[in-house]
Amino acid sequence: MPFMKGRAPIRRTIQYLKSGRLELKKQVKIFSVNYNTFGDHHKGARLVMILSKKVPANENFLIRDYVFWNLPQIQYKNPDVQVITFKNMTPSPFIRCYFENGKDIIIDIDSKSREEIDGHLINVLGKSKELLEAEAKMAEKQDNPANFGYGCAKPCMCTIPGQVPCPAVVPLPYHMRGKYKYQKD
Repeated sequence: MPFMKGRAPIRRTIQYLKSGRLELKKQVKIFSVNYNTFGDHHKGARLVMILSKKVPANENFLIRDYVFWNLPQIQYKNPDVQVITFKNMTPSPFIRCYFENGKDIIIDIDSKSREEIDGHLINVLGKSKELLEAEAKMAEKQDNPANFGYGCAKPCMCTIPGQVPCPAVVPLPYHMRGKYKYQKD
């Protein structure tokens, strides 16, 4: 499979992309991430925290991990939002979001783990749980497009392409009418 090649091919599977938790509000139009690809300026803070045993030793504080693992999920879950990354343009990493009314918000993500960044973004920019549940309920409620009749998208079978035209407009042939078919016998 061609999509299973490269670094961490799990990131390109639908199951992984759907497992993202951040669904941005409708007002967010641009989501930009500013970070550096070189240097470990977070390494000092990480070492102090590890020595003081406040966090486990395997905790990673680099924004590069967030971009590598979580950005594809954000792009998949929010197809109407433009996601931009700016590399090596700032001394400290941050996320800037632009809203449709022209305002923007800057979120500092320096020395935070992937989980802390994700949780903070969900609280600040994410949709509420009630709204997500309502949207899921509306998505389930949609009827099958093949249904027709009162209360459905198609009021009559004749409006579906490939079907026999409406008998009110074009009379059915005699061999399709029960009245003539059964009178022969």
